[in-house]
Amino acid sequence: MPTIAVVGEVVADAVLPPDGISAGVAHLTVHPGGGPANTAVALSRLGSTARFAARISGGALGALCRAKLEESLVDLSASESASEPATLAIARLDATGAASYEFYTDGTADWAWTDASLARLIDGPFTTHPAPVAVHTGSLALALQPSGQVIENLLARARPQMTVSVDPNLRPLLVPVTSYRLWIDRWASLADIVRLSEDDLDLLWPGWTPEQAALHLHACGVPLAVVSLGGDGAFASLRGEQLRVPIAPTTLVDTVGAGDSFHGGLLHHLAEAGQLGGRLDTLTVDGLRDALTFASRVSAINCSRAGANPPWARELA
Repeated sequence: MPTIAVVGEVVADAVLPPDGISAGVAHLTVHPGGGPANTAVALSRLGSTARFAARISGGALGALCRAKLEESLVDLSASESASEPATLAIARLDATGAASYEFYTDGTADWAWTDASLARLIDGPFTTHPAPVAVHTGSLALALQPSGQVIENLLARARPQMTVSVDPNLRPLLVPVTSYRLWIDRWASLADIVRLSEDDLDLLWPGWTPEQAALHLHACGVPLAVVSLGGDGAFASLRGEQLRVPIAPTTLVDTVGAGDSFHGGLLHHLAEAGQLGGRLDTLTVDGLRDALTFASRVSAINCSRAGANPPWARELA
């Protein structure tokens, strides 16, 4: 399988269930997470080579996250060991299993990239795997500084040789929505694939339909725009050719990592079909439908268990 490069944060997700507070005590279960980390895990478990650039804390929460990445066979040769603490997220579940988040990011490990330290993600040396055909990023690492500008520089340099994938994954409690609205067109101008969640769409462009969002992203230069619609499946537009796929059946436990797993499934299927490495010029609507259907199955399995826990390839056989 081709190599897909991923860059972004590693987060400890402390999950609080609906009945998790009693007698003044919060009962939290901590899972390794972070949007880009979850996507790297999904890619690797599905059989892709996921070359992940992360700054991983040496503390207890960082060790927890590192163990999951290593057990999932993620390539960490472009990652760094960091002295700063790990980023912490509290994922609060409602009665339906949907999660809302609050983040603790001050002084944590994920944001201290430099152009030089991140360059090896796409420049190598590549001792055991080939050079990447695609690079994926998004979430807080792209929105918080100084890492955001460093990652944008990387995307601009990678674009002539690689497909660029972006998942903005808006976090309005940390970053004002007005800032995302200023940045989204610039990110889109660097990207070949942009996936928004339904919540992202509502925050960025209130009242817009997925079709309107896709037209805007296409105008910015994005060949493939995808909007995940939760229980209503997913919408996609490939250079204006639009389609929808239904959600795959599942028994919902929670939605933590659902979008990240979906995105990992989409990239894996496109890589397996030989579509990554350029501007998606040979991708057809039928090929895209197959990829989205596969991604929906990946996300459904993730949602059937606690925390961000995407499936291994054998579970989809």
